[in-house]
Amino acid sequence: MIAAAFLAAVSQILLKISADKKHTGRLKEYLNPYVITGYGMLALSLLVNMYAYQKIDLRYGPVLNAASYIFVLLLGRLILKEKITQGKLCGNLLIMLGIVIALR
Repeated sequence: MIAAAFLAAVSQILLKISADKKHTGRLKEYLNPYVITGYGMLALSLLVNMYAYQKIDLRYGPVLNAASYIFVLLLGRLILKEKITQGKLCGNLLIMLGIVIALR
């Protein structure tokens, strides 16, 4: 589940990189390496998720998928150089607290 959340976060970062770029045409906006790889990773994330749901207790799935928000925050900072605001930090701390509480 954590691997699926990480793959989904990476795919979101790739799609954001593509969205921030100027494209010369409408076709290149949707058919470029970032978008194709991003959607490919999203599809892989869904397959990993389906496999994981067969192996774990179903009540843990949504809890572990919430880790994708944490991955997006960290990858956004590392790759996109986005600022981590107090609101983002507080939200992610609440998510982490919720994950810890739900897994107990």
